[in-house]
Amino acid sequence: MSDETRLIGRQRGPVRRSLARAAVVVAVAAGALAAPAAASPDHGHARTRAAIDAAVRGGIPGVTAQARDNRGPWNAASGIGDLREHTPRGAHDRFRAASITKTFVATVVLQLEAEGKLDLDDRVGQWLPGVVAGHGHDGDRITVRQLLNHTSGIYDYTDDPGVVRMYFTPEFLKHRHRTWTPRELVAVAMRHKPDFAPGKGWRYSNTNYLLAGLIIEKATGHPYGDEIRRRVIEPIGLRATSVPGTNSTVPGPSSRAYSKLSELSKASKKPEGRTYDVTELNPSAAGASGEMISDAADLNRFYSALLRGRLLPKKQLAEMKRTVPADGDEAGGGRYGLGLLRLKLRCGTVVWGHGGGIHGSLSLALTTTDGRHALTFNFNGDWAGGQDRIMQAEFCPQ
Repeated sequence: MSDETRLIGRQRGPVRRSLARAAVVVAVAAGALAAPAAASPDHGHARTRAAIDAAVRGGIPGVTAQARDNRGPWNAASGIGDLREHTPRGAHDRFRAASITKTFVATVVLQLEAEGKLDLDDRVGQWLPGVVAGHGHDGDRITVRQLLNHTSGIYDYTDDPGVVRMYFTPEFLKHRHRTWTPRELVAVAMRHKPDFAPGKGWRYSNTNYLLAGLIIEKATGHPYGDEIRRRVIEPIGLRATSVPGTNSTVPGPSSRAYSKLSELSKASKKPEGRTYDVTELNPSAAGASGEMISDAADLNRFYSALLRGRLLPKKQLAEMKRTVPADGDEAGGGRYGLGLLRLKLRCGTVVWGHGGGIHGSLSLALTTTDGRHALTFNFNGDWAGGQDRIMQAEFCPQ
């Protein structure tokens, strides 16, 4: 994996970074059960299809994908959608989009700025008095902009040892239907010291977007999910996209989702233990940091519309694309805007989008700067690699 694309492979999911950090190749039963790729005619995407099949051979249960360019949409699937029933992955599956939710949230915040209802340089404490406080956290020193580009320094609640124990060990099976409020999760983060002073570093923190969701609610009087539906989902016709709230299921068509529920073994660098079906979970544990459900076609439509200026005025889109270095071991040289990731691929092509990881789901959605060439794909297992190869195959000529 190249330095600039490592941010995708290692990016924290809306519940914890270890899901997407597990960018390793492992051999599991799904590899032996791999179904041949299902797709429309290649139309120039043969290398992408080969990379998708390679990810399945490498150990991921299954992949669903769509690419869209001037030749139209190309849908593909490979591998297994249900390990018990041995049914194939579907080319039009819905899945948990996880941290891709962050781009939707940032879009709504920027729409509110365009309407004069808030300012990116407003202090968080102005909107949420007393919420960001304790152990060195101070919402009066942090701006809305710093939430959206992860320069706030606010501790990531998904790193809390109690949250790790409940969600990243087999204890998850006891807690998977628990309902959390955003304020409860922010309070977990406030038990810890901030990572750095506001504006003095970069670190991906899911807590930032819980707070952004609360600010949307304060500014509009409506839950952030209602605003996403009204402002984004309905206007551009995203028929497979939803903000599920506390609903633990994924609507069909969809596949099962699988996890090891374990950290990587330091000796083998592979996830240990059995494979668990983690399809059902209460996404309030992610909230505005990553609860959304979508499919590849909808996410391509969303990012293409965003980059082509259909969702934001020019000024706000330019603000969204103002990036900062995503420093540190987790980033590997990528750049991050306001809920939007910028990558320069090995061939020189620049793409924009976001990755997402949550239990049993790893996703990546990217589009070129002009919005005319897009790719989204999803793995229904959270431990294997191959994302970089798929991305490079689609956007870089041979």
